[in-house]
Amino acid sequence: MSSEKLLQTKSGWEILGKLIVATLVVVGGLIVCVAVGANTRNDAIEVLAIFGVILCVLLLIGLIIIWVGFFSLQPNEAAVVLLFGAYQGTSRREGLQWANPFYRKMKISLRARNLNGDKLKVNDQRGNPIEIAAVVVWRVQDTAQAVFDVDNYEHYVSVQSESAVRHLASRYPYDTTVEHELSLRGSMDEVSLDLQRELQERLSKAGVVVEEARLSHLAYAPEIAGVMLRRQQAEAVVAARTRIVEGAVGMVETALQQLEQHKTVELDDERKAAMVSNLLVVLCGEQAAQPVVNTGTLYT
Repeated sequence: MSSEKLLQTKSGWEILGKLIVATLVVVGGLIVCVAVGANTRNDAIEVLAIFGVILCVLLLIGLIIIWVGFFSLQPNEAAVVLLFGAYQGTSRREGLQWANPFYRKMKISLRARNLNGDKLKVNDQRGNPIEIAAVVVWRVQDTAQAVFDVDNYEHYVSVQSESAVRHLASRYPYDTTVEHELSLRGSMDEVSLDLQRELQERLSKAGVVVEEARLSHLAYAPEIAGVMLRRQQAEAVVAARTRIVEGAVGMVETALQQLEQHKTVELDDERKAAMVSNLLVVLCGEQAAQPVVNTGTLYT
């Protein structure tokens, strides 16, 4: 794997001032030599003038090449520098800079980026077809890895993010009624952290840091949405009734214990059974219980 190394570049403003002065001097010398050569009749001076013109032209070509070495970087931007295909380093210094004119400079943004993934149709842990999509916030950390270790790091991030979302969906059920079981719909925070960890493991090869990853869309596939809605409603009803029965049984036990402790009334087994039956009907019924006035006993 490649590794980024910092390249020290020179301040462009310092070089710019010297280069402007040198360019003016050379251009002025060229004009003087041309004027002297055109107006003199002395062969020796004419030869010197021609030599001066050639020298000034060569110097001017050299100065033009030096001018090519200027480049600028904005905040949160870097330049990967190559010399005839060999990696020389990465410049992260913002502002106007100057480096070897023969360097090839590839600018890379270090800003945070958003990847809004497309809706994917996959199967969850239980085999139910679902639609899922994720939003990933990422940025380039190691410019050398991003440029040299993968062909196109932006395309690499997109493909690996889709693969990670598909893998994530296959490891969790869409929804669950089991206590402490993670699900895509009910455990968004845990699922998002798991997705971020998996993405970071995949994208570290490209020098990319995943700052955040969250599900942006989650739904059953249209062909089973109606059926699964009825199933969810049935599971919710069963879970609710189970909780109601558990609470009712606890309340009945508490009521019987307090009656015995305070000796409010003494009940035999048959009267306890009748009381339990009545209390369970009242507590577990879907409609309000109607009062019944008891004018007799259980034995008459």
